[in-house]
Amino acid sequence: MAPSDYHRLVPASNRAPGRGASRGEPRGAARPSARSSSRPILLLHGEESFLIDDEARRTLIDWRSQLVSDFGSEAMDPAGLSADRLRDAVQQAPFLDPYRVVSVRGIATRRAEGLAAALTEVPDSTRLLLTVSGRLPASSKLAKAVLAAGGRVTEHQPLRPRALQDWVFGQAREYGLPTSAGAALIRLARPDLGIIDSELRKLAAYRATGNDLDQAAIEELVVAGRQDDIFRLTDQLLPRPSAGAWRIARGLLEREQPTTIAYRLARHLSLVLEVRARQERGESLSQVQAAMREHPFVVQKAYDAARETDVNRLEAGLRALLDYEWEVKSGQTDAALGLEAVLARL
Repeated sequence: MAPSDYHRLVPASNRAPGRGASRGEPRGAARPSARSSSRPILLLHGEESFLIDDEARRTLIDWRSQLVSDFGSEAMDPAGLSADRLRDAVQQAPFLDPYRVVSVRGIATRRAEGLAAALTEVPDSTRLLLTVSGRLPASSKLAKAVLAAGGRVTEHQPLRPRALQDWVFGQAREYGLPTSAGAALIRLARPDLGIIDSELRKLAAYRATGNDLDQAAIEELVVAGRQDDIFRLTDQLLPRPSAGAWRIARGLLEREQPTTIAYRLARHLSLVLEVRARQERGESLSQVQAAMREHPFVVQKAYDAARETDVNRLEAGLRALLDYEWEVKSGQTDAALGLEAVLARL
């Protein structure tokens, strides 16, 4: 099999080192096709959304770095996007920039095939990025259209155990963390790339504040992250809810009882409320950390959230969680559906 065929057909996450990924790089990261004539037309798909989003982000940063105006980049909404609209955007000539960057991220798999007709003619002055939320079949018209235009198609699938280890250690190096940090994440964290990356960022932020990231601190912070994923949920809920809160909540519901999640969420809201009260009394971050038994880094995160969150909102959230507990125990509401309703009110 020729190298170019290998890159077209084999998912990036399962390639052997030396064929598209060097041994010094994290396995699973997509590599350019071996063809020197490959054009800047990229289609990303698969079941590992984190790797898709990460490659898309890096690609856009690279492509946009040479633009001189805001007119050179167009991010299109995949909802309701037609082949005609995409074709118009692709074929539009650049104005002030050396080329145009057109991106469509999060295309539903059921809508992907209908966009293939837009790629019959892609000018050299356009760089095109497409990402699909899911895996395309081998017979995909969109994938074939990208390849016919001289572009590249990369499929990102969940990493196998060895590839996952290589990826974690590679991310740890990228964040300037010791090998022990990566080893702790492999041993203690769930095999979810988004969660692992979030934990590595947390360790890097902890170290950046001047704290000593020794083995004890790594163990405490990583174990706390594993046992208290609610911290990540409240990060998405405060100071205002984000779309990521629902993804995290669904992940928690897959392995924990809704009432347990509600209890831990109430406990964390109470922590933020207590920190807010101390702020209003004029206590500094170091004073609050010294006075509370929680880990200093956890207190720092609560301190940051408390500064941007209204007290009335925190209290209303706690009341909603108490009402939820009573309604579940009295049989008035389903535990899982009731929790989703509470999160929508926070």
